Amino acid sequence: MKLSLCMIVKDEESVIARCLQSVGDLCDEIIVVDTGSQDNTIQIARNCGANVYSFPWQYDFSAARNYSFSLASCDYILWLDADDILSKENYSKLMDLKRQLDGSVDAYFLRYDAALDSFHNPTLSFYRERIVRRAANFLWTGAVHECIAVNSNIRRCDIAITHLRSNHSRRGRNLFLFAHSFAHGTIPDERQKYYFARELFDNGLYETAASVFENFLLGNGWQEDKIHACRALALCYKCLGLPQKQLDSLFKSFEFAPPRSEICCDIGELFVQKKNWNQAIFWYKLALNEQSCDGFTYPDCRGFLPCIWLSVCYDRLGDPVKANAYNEQAGRYKPLDKSFLHNRQYFHSILHKKGDTL
Repeated sequence: MKLSLCMIVKDEESVIARCLQSVGDLCDEIIVVDTGSQDNTIQIARNCGANVYSFPWQYDFSAARNYSFSLASCDYILWLDADDILSKENYSKLMDLKRQLDGSVDAYFLRYDAALDSFHNPTLSFYRERIVRRAANFLWTGAVHECIAVNSNIRRCDIAITHLRSNHSRRGRNLFLFAHSFAHGTIPDERQKYYFARELFDNGLYETAASVFENFLLGNGWQEDKIHACRALALCYKCLGLPQKQLDSLFKSFEFAPPRSEICCDIGELFVQKKNWNQAIFWYKLALNEQSCDGFTYPDCRGFLPCIWLSVCYDRLGDPVKANAYNEQAGRYKPLDKSFLHNRQYFHSILHKKGDTL
């Protein structure tokens, strides 16, 4: 079966070639919908073999994406953003998946590595609907932070799309789109409330963001969004200088699911700030024991971060042997990390002076 790639772009000359070159000859057609570029995006896309179409910007990402899907002619549609790439390993995996397409699955969910550390390890990952069967006629919804509602015949695959953030400054753009949408009578659904609150936070409007997050938590939104709304709400209160409300917001996440590693690390950090080392140790150890989940995952919070902070806590409690052991455990996650290497040298000098065995 054949595969279309559909993209919407605007002023992406710095990244679009990188994206399309990473896809190579995986797709049987490439459709790029331009919403008003003033740079060389269109010519670069054409040079990479794309069919480029223009679409007047309507302050609505879903409208543009639905137009791009309407131009597809293949059996399945893959969508990407211009600052996404396929690594060589994941290109091969996706090519294998393409050979298996038979029309029995409506949507394939692929992992999205949305943020990377300096060693190119993912620090935030989640699964998104990435490949959909064209005949299923799925539609995008939401003017901003758009999505496709897929609830049947789906398959999750161990294939990753990597987001490599471009240098574009988009600060305020999404907040403007929300304002435009609301001004034209759109009543936000629960998902849009959540992302509106996030945009308020990203733009430094902490009190308003906290109010919207609180309202969202009263509704019937997706469990994963509620868990991370609690974490975002805690950050609002942190920025507002309200540590007790910050802690209460993190504890509220336990109403929706067992403790998540990132929540436990945030609570641990609060107790570190209070120099309550034993309480911090409890929460960091809990972070290490958290089981995998189907939502947003922060790999560092399940390994490196709790280990490096457990090392700090035990050092402050005067137990360099345990502190060193946790630092070494942190090093197994990130052997080149500066914090780990600094601590290793520090513990080496301390334990040798005491005559303890490393």
